[in-house]
Amino acid sequence: MEKITFMPADSDEAAEFFVLEQTRLGGIPYILVADSLTDDAQALILKDTSEEEASEAVYEIVEDDDEIDSVIKIFEELLEDVSVER
Repeated sequence: MEKITFMPADSDEAAEFFVLEQTRLGGIPYILVADSLTDDAQALILKDTSEEEASEAVYEIVEDDDEIDSVIKIFEELLEDVSVER
């Protein structure tokens, strides 16, 4: 399982997450990440908001309910054995 490190804009401490899956919706890349690989892990859906030619990706947490619902459906289809709860 790939692990990535994020540097939150409002913090000096890095946060590490496991990448569970990635997809594109409307041409926009999304990733589903979790803080652990246990059944009760906390997961986030992140949206890539970086410029196409950027050397580093910029991700934002998806907070819009309609957007979350759309992306969750895709991730649940891709990860047949995983259930994502809000």
